[in-house]
Amino acid sequence: MDIYLVGGAVRDKLLGLPVKERDWVVVGSTPEEMLRHGYRPVGKDFPVFLHPVTHEEYALARTERKTAPGYKGFVVHASPEVTLEEDLRRRDLTINAIAEHSDGTLIDPFKGREDLAQGLLRHVSAAFVEDPVRILRVARFAARFSRYGFKVAHTTHALMQRMVESGEVDHLVAERVWAETFKALNEDTPSRYFEVLHHCGALAMIFPELARLFGVPQPAHHHPEIDTGVHTLLVLDQAARLSPITRVRFAALVHDLGKGETPVEILPRHIGHEQRSVTLIEALCKRLRIPNDFRDVAVKVARFHSHCHRAFDLRPGTLLETLMSLDAFRQPGHLEEFLLACEADIRGRAGLEDRPYPQADLFRAACAAARAVNAQALAEQGMQGAALGERLRELRTQAVAQVCAQFTSQGRSD
Repeated sequence: MDIYLVGGAVRDKLLGLPVKERDWVVVGSTPEEMLRHGYRPVGKDFPVFLHPVTHEEYALARTERKTAPGYKGFVVHASPEVTLEEDLRRRDLTINAIAEHSDGTLIDPFKGREDLAQGLLRHVSAAFVEDPVRILRVARFAARFSRYGFKVAHTTHALMQRMVESGEVDHLVAERVWAETFKALNEDTPSRYFEVLHHCGALAMIFPELARLFGVPQPAHHHPEIDTGVHTLLVLDQAARLSPITRVRFAALVHDLGKGETPVEILPRHIGHEQRSVTLIEALCKRLRIPNDFRDVAVKVARFHSHCHRAFDLRPGTLLETLMSLDAFRQPGHLEEFLLACEADIRGRAGLEDRPYPQADLFRAACAAARAVNAQALAEQGMQGAALGERLRELRTQAVAQVCAQFTSQGRSD
């Protein structure tokens, strides 16, 4: 029985990155032998065991044979006769197909170290086309290693295009799409994930609402980059720069979906795109089973980001209504996420990446002033029902008006 460290742990060690988790492959063993050594079985589709002390995963060397479309359409064969090279051959990318023996010896039959040195994401074998999830994984690794200049190999890109054309991508299930997308959104350069999917044609199949944004023009005086799809990816990367919160990044990604359905005759203006975006976000989240808290923040950003951009032009009553619609008094954390996504939108424009955004400060100050108006004090004065609500709104509007006046007098206009 020979045991090898494999996959991401070896790759990240060679890149000089911290190793977050370790996976092992066991060659020459059987399930019975693993049980005798105290390993606990956890694999359903193939033999995987947890180490009795470290609880790390140890998988028996295996091969896979394609029998049906989709990522579950495989027959797995695990036996003591399966070699290490056969196990490595079934993996997606050469940089993930390097093994390390306990004595430190590297086994690299597919030249993964060369691809690491050259910054290439290259498939191991033609069997790559058998699993559509691999398209998402390649795109995610492109986002993860963008800072090191990694590119998708031309031959791998061609295989990904072939998978799209053959309909293999149609067999991706919602849970796997969102799982990979969630991970990609948490990378430093999440835009690369969507760029790779767009270039191979998969974006139009998986995220058609996003794909429709590319080539749609916007007014050049507001958007020097002009193209709405380009703007969207710039906004996403700005959101990643501003916040580690995944909900903020997702909201930034989808805030302008409605611009993909703007009537051609009114382009490059996008009147009414906010509500169109809301409708598309709700449908996208339902289709991919995206968590409700992601949907709720994204809908608020889509519906009210234009209000935030025009904060200094809003009447105090309108600003208060917007804060109430954002549920800012009960969920101040969601207000902050909303403001971060709006700031990313302003900064996600060619040449304007460091543009100040005092509108967010006005929203924060107005919210604080309105919240300071004490409804309990009014109730103690004998007010109740509609009269209390009307007075509370009146006093909050006055408080917001004072904040607006202060910002204007300080020269904090847009």
